[in-house]
Amino acid sequence: QVQLVESGGGLVQAGGSLRLSCSASRNIFSRNVVGWYRQAPGKQRELVASVSSGGITNYVDSVKGRFTISRDNAKNTVYLQMNNLKPEDTALYYCNLVSVIGRPLWGQGTRVTVSS
Repeated sequence: QVQLVESGGGLVQAGGSLRLSCSASRNIFSRNVVGWYRQAPGKQRELVASVSSGGITNYVDSVKGRFTISRDNAKNTVYLQMNNLKPEDTALYYCNLVSVIGRPLWGQGTRVTVSS
């Protein structure tokens, strides 16, 4: 079973930056669309950014221009650079395949807290 491990979260003031990392225990990212998701308290998990095997990226409107997703296939790792963070970005962040087919179990996530 593939394991996903997210890291890089923390407490930051509004306007600050964080870089999240997500590593997979084996190569499942290189041929798939991979996404970063977040779940805020009391809300459903949402997809905020994705990157295809060819490097095409997509973002939810609320993070466009502030977040950048990237991937390093050699390291089985996906990153999310988050700049100009806002309190509404506070959430538990996860990575996973966008497709439900072959999707591994969710990891523990990494918590991002943005203070105003």
